[in-house]
Amino acid sequence: MTTLITGATGHLGSLVVQHTLDRLPATDLAVSVRNPDRADLPVDVRLGDFARPDTLATAFAGVDKLLLISADGPDEVRVGLHRNAVAAAVDAGVRHIVYTSVTDADTSPLGLAKVHKATEDMIRETGLTYTFLRNGMYHENYTGTLGHGPVVTAAGDGRIASASRDDLALAAAIVLTGAGHENAVYELTGPRAWNFDELAALAGTTHQRVTQAERVAGLEGFGLPPFVAELLADIEVGIGAGALSEVRPDLEKLIGRAATPIEDAVRAALA
Repeated sequence: MTTLITGATGHLGSLVVQHTLDRLPATDLAVSVRNPDRADLPVDVRLGDFARPDTLATAFAGVDKLLLISADGPDEVRVGLHRNAVAAAVDAGVRHIVYTSVTDADTSPLGLAKVHKATEDMIRETGLTYTFLRNGMYHENYTGTLGHGPVVTAAGDGRIASASRDDLALAAAIVLTGAGHENAVYELTGPRAWNFDELAALAGTTHQRVTQAERVAGLEGFGLPPFVAELLADIEVGIGAGALSEVRPDLEKLIGRAATPIEDAVRAALA
């Protein structure tokens, strides 16, 4: 039986591949990517582009368990890409879909959650078994720019229970290679909720609070597309309202150890 990981050259996918190879023979693992020439991996590398459904029949052929890593883009584009992938999985005879979703996808006020809820619904409607990995925000989303001036957000005093990308990748690999995860929904967060004043203090800087409109303008000024700037600012406003503050036990239960705290991520980013 073959397990396949989509998006295997991305930040999350590449880590999932590494952790999966620690648990599964390379001959049992395949990956699908848009640019196979970029995938220097000791596994079966297949062309699989969600925007080109004709590539997905071959990419998913013979696959028993599929890790569907969510695509990027504006909402309407992402939903279409996910629909293509789910339909191709059904046609190829995939038995189990593992999907990287977002915290509280079915109830979250975040604009980000709409695509994930729609995708979870379409996966459920297939009748296949599934596992939804409702990943919280990555530590790395917030530590990557440390050391370059104040921390600027529209999050106010809000707290966020973020998790390390590597811990979330490990959880995905464990689900892919283990039993007993059929039709399970895991809410995956870090070990504590922190706020941006604390993050700034850890980095030896300050937290500059701005409005949502100011934040969107600032992000666009850095060259981000408007839809990305609006999405990131909306997440920060959601953090300010408490949307991502709850700490859940699922990640630590899956990986069998304490989850990486934000303090470790800050130290790594500033090293």
